Amino acid sequence: MPEEGQRLRHVEESMGTVFSFDVRDVRDERRVRTALRAAVASLHRADAIFSTYRQDSEITRLARGELTAADCAAEVGEVLALCAEAERESEGWFTTRYAGGLDPTGLVKGWAVERAARTVAGAGAGAVCLNGGGDVQLLGGPWRVGIADPLRPGALALVVEAADDLGVATSGPAERGCHIIDPRTGEAPVGGLASITVVCREGLTVADVRATAAYAMGGRARDWLEALPDTEAFAITADGSTWTTSGFHRYAEGYGERGENPSTSVAPGHGGGDAPALA
Repeated sequence: MPEEGQRLRHVEESMGTVFSFDVRDVRDERRVRTALRAAVASLHRADAIFSTYRQDSEITRLARGELTAADCAAEVGEVLALCAEAERESEGWFTTRYAGGLDPTGLVKGWAVERAARTVAGAGAGAVCLNGGGDVQLLGGPWRVGIADPLRPGALALVVEAADDLGVATSGPAERGCHIIDPRTGEAPVGGLASITVVCREGLTVADVRATAAYAMGGRARDWLEALPDTEAFAITADGSTWTTSGFHRYAEGYGERGENPSTSVAPGHGGGDAPALA
């Protein structure tokens, strides 16, 4: 039996990005490692089912009309139901149907990360952090997550601090170019956001879709986010100014002016996302 407080780490490539597991307070190493293997397998399964780049994925075959929803794995129905709810909540700013296609990937990564993190936590780990390409699910704590400044490469905009469970999602074009569109125009959003970070106690699935919808909304996002329960946000605009929702200060402690490194330990990320990894 390992000593209380033992820590496990694992890095896995999937979905075209890197997933970093940080597991603390491991009391039953064998059980947690088994859960970690299952969590990793679930990430690869999500990629196989939902990748829009794979011609043989179920979501691609569903979009082509080769399968019905009933023919697909149970995860497809679950994800599409979550997407439909996100579309209703955002009044269409989050959508799976771009240019007439079917693409739920704006939700899938956050959902897959949250599910994998909860698998590991359910095995008895005291605290779990899973960073999937810059979107982070925190369980237990405390944790600190560095948020990259999209206008100052290599610098941090701030550090999010979480005492316990929190989803942290950042949307913006800094890493992958503009991959989010305004569903009303089919073009890149007009509203001047360089990035937006959403934190949500409910989890990363919700935080991720709200960040995606908020980025598409641009200047409309602040009022929308203020009205949502247990959700706060921090945005950097294209001209370098910032804004936050009214309760975001509860999650942003111990940082100086934007562009300065905060007085806390934050590790650099592994790439592929909008926020560096956590410490």
